[in-house]
Formats: sequence, structure tokens, C-alpha cells
Amino acid sequence: MRLSEHFSLRELTKSATAIRKGIDNTPSDEAVENLVLLCNEILEPVREHYGVPFAPSSGFRCLELNRAIGSSDRSQHVQGKAVDFEIPGIDNKHVALWVKENCDFDQLILEFYKEEDPMSGWVHCSYDIDKDHRKSARIFDGTNWTAL
Repeated sequence: MRLSEHFSLRELTKSATAIRKGIDNTPSDEAVENLVLLCNEILEPVREHYGVPFAPSSGFRCLELNRAIGSSDRSQHVQGKAVDFEIPGIDNKHVALWVKENCDFDQLILEFYKEEDPMSGWVHCSYDIDKDHRKSARIFDGTNWTAL
């Protein structure tokens, strides 16, 4: 099932951990609707701007899967409202800054990025139509939070 022009439901639900642990990571209809919005509001604009195909590393995670990887029950991934991604060959900080300046989002986190290694870490971004977007943009290095 296509969620948008360049992204499929399979890409946004694929998980090696779910496969390994036998977890059914099938989203609800509401989570699929959230993933469609996430693709159209975040992923498609990024894909169009950079012109580089990429697959998200994490999208929807059912509660069981989310717990299996040690994430919070409050994670927006559980509702299909968050995605983690990188673009091959593009500095992750550059991508995060572009999203910050050009997309409507709730939360944007540049995770585990190291200035000396532009391909380190990944971009986490959420979109939540149910509330005003906080436009929270931060960097998390595993210990500390700073503004992006």
C-alpha cells in the first residue's frame, strides 16, 4: 500500500526487531492515516528537496515493538506520528535544519549526531494534526539536549 508518492506502508512498518521477535507490527487504521500525513508533510518535501531516494529507518512501532527496543510508551512512533530517517550522502544536521526551516512539524530531533562525522546519527521528526505543533527542534547526543 502506498502512503504517498515515494513511501509505502511496508517501509514505514518494517522492523528487524519485530521480525526477529515475532511481533506483529500492523498499524491500526488511525495509525495508517497518521503515517499518510507524516509522509506528505515531512518525508515527501524532504525527498523532493534533496532528490535522493531514501527509506525511513523507523516509522510506526506497535506498543510491543516499542517496548522491545526500550522506547517510551509515550513515543509518537506508537501512533504513526513519528519517523526516523537519514538521506544517503547528505549531512544529517543539514537535513534537520532544512526540515526546521521548511516543514510544519511537532518535534524534530537530531539524534546522536557528531559534528566531526556528518553522517552520524539520524533525524527524528513527528507530525501531529491533533494539536498545535510545538515546533520543538533539538539535538540529543545520548546524554544532553541542546537547541537545534
